[in-house]
Amino acid sequence: MADVLQVTDDTFAAEVEQSEVPVLVDFWAPWCGPCRMVAPVVEAIAGKYAGKLKVVKLNVDEAPASATKFGIRSIPTLAVLKGGTVQEQIIGAVGEDALSEAIDKALA
Repeated sequence: MADVLQVTDDTFAAEVEQSEVPVLVDFWAPWCGPCRMVAPVVEAIAGKYAGKLKVVKLNVDEAPASATKFGIRSIPTLAVLKGGTVQEQIIGAVGEDALSEAIDKALA
């Protein structure tokens, strides 16, 4: 299983916005049921796209500034960023196929 990195407001810019590769950001919180449901999908994606995509999780309770910066109003929100810009965004728990489709579109 590939690593899914935990990021904070302090590490978000370096790990996500300045990343050399596209980044999938999972905006989540531990109390969010759908967030817990989507976690295995996010981990599977990390393995599937290893080397092509960085996968990070951002706890919106612990890092509100980053969530606010990207207008995150509901969780889970999964966003693919390239060069610090959102390319694709999915709100709500989704399956691996739907997430892969969004990622493929962003990587194209």
